[in-house]
Amino acid sequence: MYSLHLLLRASPAALLLILCLQLGTTKAQEDTTRQQLITMDLQMLQIDGSEEANVVLQVSTDLRECMVIKCYLLSNIPIEGNFNYKFTSCLCNDSPKRFFWDLQTNSTVRVTAVVDVTRELNICPDDWAVIPITANRFYLTKSLP
Repeated sequence: MYSLHLLLRASPAALLLILCLQLGTTKAQEDTTRQQLITMDLQMLQIDGSEEANVVLQVSTDLRECMVIKCYLLSNIPIEGNFNYKFTSCLCNDSPKRFFWDLQTNSTVRVTAVVDVTRELNICPDDWAVIPITANRFYLTKSLP
């Protein structure tokens, strides 16, 4: 009974320590959920005095695991040439990827860069690649005047 009495009689320092530990645990759990699965940056550069444009897509991830991605472009009007190329690559957090396309257009075009996380062998080293449970398609749209 005496040991139970000591257990129930906590000092203010012990209560403060427990509170700090609880807050620290909660903060650590929040930080892991803020990781970005896919981060995309789409740059479209019009070449002066011509109908040519360069499209650059940079893709990165905060995950420690690698993943196989396929990147491609879509537009609201048909565009020929290397605009239709699809790239497949292994994306890891220590090596962001950049993809390049050249296009020719004489009108305003809306370009959507699409990144699909796929299941494909022999792309990532040792075939250690993850596939997200909640989403596997990411996209970003911009207009080119």
